[in-house]
Amino acid sequence: MEQTTITLYTRKSCPLCDKAKDTLLELNRDWDFTLQEIDIESSDDLTEQYGLMIPVVYIDGVEAGFGVINKFDIRNRLHEKKANLNS
Repeated sequence: MEQTTITLYTRKSCPLCDKAKDTLLELNRDWDFTLQEIDIESSDDLTEQYGLMIPVVYIDGVEAGFGVINKFDIRNRLHEKKANLNS
């Protein structure tokens, strides 16, 4: 089974981004996934795309949330993904 990747688009001095990262790290204790953090300020294109939305979370390339990241929503997405893989 392929490892799930959660991508967190973030930037420095972003309290919502810090909360989102903490939430994802907490979920990572119970769910097996790789967390990839990308600073949108590393690219003009990323800054233009996500500047007003951050933090933005993708699960295996599919947007799963932005702004205030809800732990239960992300957990439900991970649960659905796992159920689909096992069916």
